[in-house]
Amino acid sequence: MEGSDSEESFASLEEPLDPTLENVLDQTALKWIFVGGKGGVGKTTTSCCLAILLASVREKVLLISTDPAHNLSDAFQQKFSGEPEQVNGFDNLYAMEVDASGNSSLGGPTSGGDPLGMGESLDFLNDMASSIPGIDEAMSFGEVMKEVEQMDYSVVVFDTAPTGHTLRLLQLPQVFDKALDKFAGANGILGNLMGPLSMFMGGGGDQQDGLLAKVEELRRMVHRVKEQFSDPDLTTFVCVCIPEFLSLYETERLIQDLAEYEIDSHNIVINQVLFGEHCCQSTCLLHARVKMQEKYISQYEDLYEDFHLVKTPLLAEEVRGIEKLKAFAKNLTKPYRPS
Repeated sequence: MEGSDSEESFASLEEPLDPTLENVLDQTALKWIFVGGKGGVGKTTTSCCLAILLASVREKVLLISTDPAHNLSDAFQQKFSGEPEQVNGFDNLYAMEVDASGNSSLGGPTSGGDPLGMGESLDFLNDMASSIPGIDEAMSFGEVMKEVEQMDYSVVVFDTAPTGHTLRLLQLPQVFDKALDKFAGANGILGNLMGPLSMFMGGGGDQQDGLLAKVEELRRMVHRVKEQFSDPDLTTFVCVCIPEFLSLYETERLIQDLAEYEIDSHNIVINQVLFGEHCCQSTCLLHARVKMQEKYISQYEDLYEDFHLVKTPLLAEEVRGIEKLKAFAKNLTKPYRPS
């Protein structure tokens, strides 16, 4: 009898996982959900649809675009900015488009650039910071995360930039550590430098202390968020791709990097899938594309048998506007079947 139970348990592990994102909706403890992948694969559509679904089961949802080429406004047909705004037609869904591309100074993206009144001293430190790859992005995204942490959203969905940019954001703790080493160093290098510099500039030690305190505060916040990002109960990453070679290759690289950063990922949305039921003949272009896609979908299934693989269709028209997004969102909770 015990052997039979064991065999049934083992067999259940071999069954393919449910090809939907219902598991994400069911994880009520999730706080951070990233949606990312190669450019042009449908990340924004997927993140908008997922946010809509979450709004039906969670108290308050925030959708943030960190992609410099913001598309949330186009998808919802509603203008968004750097502050959370309520999405039309929803009581508990908010969206914002932020600049995490690193176009801010050490003063932060919303601070006016010189909150400490450091003047030329701040310019000098900004020049120092420019030698640290990613520090501007880190400061910008760090400020955004600090603001989001202070809000009362039950779950936050990130519509991320293409893969390389997203992975840089996940390196924030290392970037901040390098920044502090650059500024302060193990032996107080910045203190030795800023003393004479502040006197020369007519300032005081308070400027130095203020800047270090600001960077240190952001670093603590980023490390706190990093701990949450590494907790699979709080954070997951939904990969979006299409059934083509380059997308398959980049998805494999992304998932490997996510594992290295200890970020949970067990959902892949394969978007823009063609279904050949209405294909006219074996020699037509559609038939050839269907066969090509089937080959890559099979490879996804072989590589990611322990993932939820969700297939969403390529439609004849764009998915824009609330009603079309709501209709398309159904494909994330119920496998698509051509009519």
